Amino acid sequence: MKNRYIASFEAAQIASKEIPAFRAGDTVRLGVEIKEGEKKRVQTFEGVIIGRSGNGVDATFTIRKLGANSIGVERIFPLYCESLKSFDVIRRGRVRRAKLNYLRELKGKAAKIRELKK
Repeated sequence: MKNRYIASFEAAQIASKEIPAFRAGDTVRLGVEIKEGEKKRVQTFEGVIIGRSGNGVDATFTIRKLGANSIGVERIFPLYCESLKSFDVIRRGRVRRAKLNYLRELKGKAAKIRELKK
């Protein structure tokens, strides 16, 4: 059971962020604020969601992209962190699992996810 002050603080954090609905298999583009010395800039990170975990303020998601020379880069982001400035769902993926850890071993066309038809 949570303290009511903590619960109200968490509710305010959730209410202040607009996060679109997304799930594993979706391709998203994030705007992440990076601080370099005194300067701040927004860098985009685009990749496939390979899993979500947690709920409420503690929710996180893992995103994977292929970098230079086909090297996979994964990052875990808290869903309601302050450094996320933009969150866009580019395409919806058609998958049958909640966690797509098998994508780590696949390369090229084998790692491609079909698009969800509406």
